[in-house]
Amino acid sequence: MRLTRFEPFRFADALQADVQRREARRTAWQPAADIVEYADAYLVRLDVPGVSKDAIDIETDKGLLSISGERPAYDDGEDARLTRSERLAGKFVRRFTLPDSADVEQIRAQAREGILEVRIPKLAEVQPRKISVEAA
Repeated sequence: MRLTRFEPFRFADALQADVQRREARRTAWQPAADIVEYADAYLVRLDVPGVSKDAIDIETDKGLLSISGERPAYDDGEDARLTRSERLAGKFVRRFTLPDSADVEQIRAQAREGILEVRIPKLAEVQPRKISVEAA
């Protein structure tokens, strides 16, 4: 009789690894991100050195902020031989879930010195209101 070891999470581990491989094929790299919350806004910062502002696309849809772009690879010419490569090039995508308090109509972005800053203002808080009952 042959015994096999029961591993209940083996399928889940394999599925997660497959999803990560597919995501890695779709995007060449992911810029590092910081998210800062202020009293009146959120600020998302991404490191995007070598990416022109024209190569960055920012969209919101159904509570999701998507930032995508592409960093071009350098063409060193036919006679050049690359001896070491650590800088990734190609397409990237970062997605962030927006809180309900985000004012998506007022989102602004700017890029300078290799850092993309996306400012997401908060909606004005709705204050509770007391309603008095009047006699008819």
